Amino acid sequence: MAQVTIWHNPRCSKSRQALALLEENGVQKEVVKYLESNPTKEQIKKLLTMLGFKSARELMRTKESIYKELNLKEENDEEKLIEAMVAHPKLIERPIIIKGDKAIIARPPERVKEFLEA
Repeated sequence: MAQVTIWHNPRCSKSRQALALLEENGVQKEVVKYLESNPTKEQIKKLLTMLGFKSARELMRTKESIYKELNLKEENDEEKLIEAMVAHPKLIERPIIIKGDKAIIARPPERVKEFLEA
């Protein structure tokens, strides 16, 4: 099976569950702790394409306090939304599983199995 990458937040239960599913299935994986190694604008743009999202907002955790503090609900400039995720990676939805040129947000974590089999 091809190696996968997981954008992981160890403090998130869903992210831990998704990582556990990868391990249980013997999947070779690269674990990216994206809160520690802020992703670049280019990485986020590539990820949006891999996810098939039309807007950066689809990748954002809109219930985070920083989302409200930055008044991102009113922001319509895609570049500014991406810049906000670069500056504040806590805004990025998780966990993200990447395989080849495709990616999913593994919520619920059971989506991992379906994704790996596809």
